[in-house]
Amino acid sequence: MENTWQYQGTEPIKIKKYLQSLGMGHHLFNDLKNGQGEFLVDHRKVRPTTKILPNQPLTVIAQPEMRDLSVKLSDEPLKIVYEDANWLVIDKPAGVTSIPGPSVDNGTVLNRAVKYLIAQGSDDQRPHLITRLDRYTGGLLLIAKHHVASSMISQQVQQHQMLKEYTAFVSGTFKEKHGVINKPIARREGQPQRVIAEDGQQAITEYWVEEEQAGWTKLRVQLHTGRTHQIRVHLASIGHPLIGDHLYGGDTSERQHQALWATKLSFKDPFTLKQLTFSREISSLPEN
Repeated sequence: MENTWQYQGTEPIKIKKYLQSLGMGHHLFNDLKNGQGEFLVDHRKVRPTTKILPNQPLTVIAQPEMRDLSVKLSDEPLKIVYEDANWLVIDKPAGVTSIPGPSVDNGTVLNRAVKYLIAQGSDDQRPHLITRLDRYTGGLLLIAKHHVASSMISQQVQQHQMLKEYTAFVSGTFKEKHGVINKPIARREGQPQRVIAEDGQQAITEYWVEEEQAGWTKLRVQLHTGRTHQIRVHLASIGHPLIGDHLYGGDTSERQHQALWATKLSFKDPFTLKQLTFSREISSLPEN
């Protein structure tokens, strides 16, 4: 995989410091420095300690990642919303698992993405899921097509700089049209549910009321942290569980799985330095 940036600074800068400013992690830089890649300035191979000058192009060449043979290949399709040399944004159907596990070892997003890259003739055959969704949560999901992209985006993930919004249908109606839930979430051994607990990890969820009908409300929800089941736990904790969410007390009389979709995703592309934004519309409460 080869990527090139044009340095826009006004003072000379070391390659490492420049790449770190773009988001590259320390681990990947060391791998590249220690034989798994090359650095080129003005199309000439240079040492990783080299300084680059304003307006000089820096090219990073990384060795490709071969397929993980433990991940099976799936012929099931990917619904692709956006694709370039570094990213895949897909619309994941509800009911499809993100990654293989003990109960589902094929047909997941990861199985499908590996098969897709191989079919495309990609040298890199080990995709990295940057965002993940619960099995029965549908919507937008970001995949890095190679390990350089995964490393370059990791800083935005860790610092919660990616915008992730969801559409949720919950039981009941709200007095206030906007709210923030700031409650720590913990895992309890032997339980699939997460719980609100003082010893949990910080979790912050913001929501806006978009529509109200008899007995239910449509919300726009933004995650400010990324805990497992965060939206489901938080909304249940204020008395408004997701419709169909049997795990957290939602009404399952007309829907068997949580009414939740990832409907907006926005991040700064560390390769082009442009903001990429994707959205999908859920206009009404769908059936299962």
